[in-house]
Amino acid sequence: MRRDGAANREKVLLAAEHVFAEKGAAASTDEVARRAGVSIATVFRNFATKQDLIEATACRYLEKLTDQALALAESPDPGKAFASLLRTLAAAGPVKMPLMDLLPPHDDDGQGLSRPVTEAADAFRAALNGALHRAQAVGAARPDVTGDDVSLLLRALAHATDLSEGEALDRAVGIVLDGLGASPRGWGDRHDG
Repeated sequence: MRRDGAANREKVLLAAEHVFAEKGAAASTDEVARRAGVSIATVFRNFATKQDLIEATACRYLEKLTDQALALAESPDPGKAFASLLRTLAAAGPVKMPLMDLLPPHDDDGQGLSRPVTEAADAFRAALNGALHRAQAVGAARPDVTGDDVSLLLRALAHATDLSEGEALDRAVGIVLDGLGASPRGWGDRHDG
């Protein structure tokens, strides 16, 4: 792909991320082209259908979140890295969830999703689980917490939050982190008698 073609593709994907997050299924490819500063022909030259654009945008966004998770995993403090990752993912929810909601329905095995979306989702889950397991290994997260638990909590935070609720989101994430933590004062801790 020529350099200007690659740059246009990236502009389209970035614009699509914002348009789909704001407008969901009502988002149009015309609006994506306008925001990207390219022609509608450029959009369709890169993505044959709106669904192709949605899937490519979702893949790109999941890959970005996976990269952030892996970068945080390099931290020497797995507990702080896990907390930072949860804050990052909760803040990303208002973009991620509308994108994921635009994908075709799928079962627990990812059937119904394209291979690139399935691979991007699997890599994201693996990065999240890796961060959780590292935090658990140093006692910074409850040993009974699973990646599915964390995903469910993040989805709940994402659906309850919009882009303007920074302070409220931060408090809610703090409460979730307290509940996931191994601290004796954490919510739901089990005490052996």
